[in-house]
Amino acid sequence: MIHPLADVQSLSVGEGTNIWQFCVVLKEAKIGKNCNINCQVFIENNVSIGDNVTIKPGVQVWDGITLEDDVFIGPNVTFTNDLFPKSKNKDFKLEKTIVKKEPPLAQMQLFLQELPLEKMHLSVQEVS
Repeated sequence: MIHPLADVQSLSVGEGTNIWQFCVVLKEAKIGKNCNINCQVFIENNVSIGDNVTIKPGVQVWDGITLEDDVFIGPNVTFTNDLFPKSKNKDFKLEKTIVKKEPPLAQMQLFLQELPLEKMHLSVQEVS
């Protein structure tokens, strides 16, 4: 199901995948089967999303990001594909990120290229 208020330009969306309102999916993105892409998610072109992936609201999935099967991305997780961003950077070098099934990514995590995933737990902890 693609919500009528989503802008899905890609033709590579797997069967049983739900894409909710206010999402933007660019034309070269690949999304697997049985995924749930929550509202207000942006998915750029050079992105591969496996089967059974859940992406919660407020996430941007930039070029060079691969989410393998069964990955859960929590609300507002932030990825980057440029450690030193600047406008019109002619020297931009795309760095790739692969997110595997474990561990699940919680809210408000920031992922930086070139650091091993296990060293990047900069997440906000839940307070009860």
